[in-house]
Amino acid sequence: MKILLVYPQYPDTFWSFKHALKFVSKKAAFPPLGLLTVAAMLPADWDKKLVDMNVSRLNDNDIRWADYVFISAMAVQKKSVKEVVARCRHLGVKIVAGGPLFTARFEEFDGIDHFVLGEAEVTLQPFLEDLQAGRARHIYVSDERPDISTTPIPLWSLIDMKHYSSMNLQYSRGCPFDCEFCDIVILNGHKPRTKSKGQLIAEMDSLYEHGWRGSLFIVDDNFIGNKKKLKAEILPALIEWRDSKKYPFALNTEASINLADDEELMRLMVAAGFDVVFVGIETPNDESLVECAKYQNQNRNLVASVKKLQQFGLEVQGGFIVGFDSDPESIFQAQIDFIQRSGIVTAMVGLLNAPTGTRLYKRLEAEGRLVGSFTGNNTDFSLNFIPKMDYDKLVSGYKHILDTIYSPREYYQRIRTFLKEYKPPRAKPGKLQSHQIQAFFRSIWYLGIKERGKRHYWRLFVSYLMKSPPKFARFILLAVYGYHFRKVAMAQTW
Repeated sequence: MKILLVYPQYPDTFWSFKHALKFVSKKAAFPPLGLLTVAAMLPADWDKKLVDMNVSRLNDNDIRWADYVFISAMAVQKKSVKEVVARCRHLGVKIVAGGPLFTARFEEFDGIDHFVLGEAEVTLQPFLEDLQAGRARHIYVSDERPDISTTPIPLWSLIDMKHYSSMNLQYSRGCPFDCEFCDIVILNGHKPRTKSKGQLIAEMDSLYEHGWRGSLFIVDDNFIGNKKKLKAEILPALIEWRDSKKYPFALNTEASINLADDEELMRLMVAAGFDVVFVGIETPNDESLVECAKYQNQNRNLVASVKKLQQFGLEVQGGFIVGFDSDPESIFQAQIDFIQRSGIVTAMVGLLNAPTGTRLYKRLEAEGRLVGSFTGNNTDFSLNFIPKMDYDKLVSGYKHILDTIYSPREYYQRIRTFLKEYKPPRAKPGKLQSHQIQAFFRSIWYLGIKERGKRHYWRLFVSYLMKSPPKFARFILLAVYGYHFRKVAMAQTW
């Protein structure tokens, strides 16, 4: 059997990092981890090719070569998915589809021969058995939450790692919280399921042996969902592995804000090599936090929690939302003020949307307020429901946030606020790589010479160059990110 695994194209979004990638001559931020894992679940004697359309073109000859095309995607890739499906249908090649987009909204897609929905550990094998027996069904679905300690190591040999700025792996699935707008618990459940210590180290070894050195994103829904196991087993093992390999990876992940309440956990994470954590802040408005059931963020000083994470050596990236029913008209300035005071440099602010199947989706559907499908783009001006606030007021206020927080003055001011709190960990740095040197010189050209606001760049450049090499390196990285964020913000229209 010849299998072509296709990962559709991302549009230019906040998380695509398209404009930042040119500083390091990379084509995509991350490889398609889901497809690489599925590839490892397929029979070993099948021929497999992978085309990541964010890295290379999908040619008709690639499609003609295959007996089946396997597609996985997220909501934001929907347009590209439909184009790939149309091409496969035209060339007469059968299609197998799975992943978050199809699991949530498979009814929206015509021309798919087989849907393998939910988690592949429970739905892929029945499909493969039926396929080989000549009786494959149209849909395979299961509500079972599988034990992921049996999940194989991704088939890294299918990609060229040099095209990516970071690698990724998964340690756990699921989140113990139940935010109204979030579809994580629909896809992966409430109870965090984890891999074993040996399994995680084997995946790290595999990446290392394939030659990877640099950033590694742990893609978990909430990395600290099982704190006890992390502190007792996983993080000590990662610390030992990291020391033995001479610090090859810089780790980043996603976690809830209650990480700031556990000093032992923060210390262990930093010692294991974590230097960035994404946190869903959502809003400084207490009534909106109650509305969306973001309990873990309530009754706390959110700015103080962020600064504590920074002081322990973790850069905090933050997700923010406007458009809650409880949002007052002052929410736009309140969000700006919070982001600036917190020093969250990578601040993703989006309009509230209702992903299919979420509690928010069901509530808005019952209220007759749904008006479209979820695009998956965190920073465009689309809404798939009728907001309580006047639409034009909401969108213009949202645009004001983007125009403000990504402008050079406020953005570089935020870098300064962050670096004032940030205490870089005392650890031996990894080997300086050529693309990092390249990014340094290109930042001087694009940000220090060509771009407006260059005076803000040079002030911090000079300030941190001699004062603190670790902070200077972080400054260059964040300055490059800012270039991307401004490009994305300027491209949005409504």
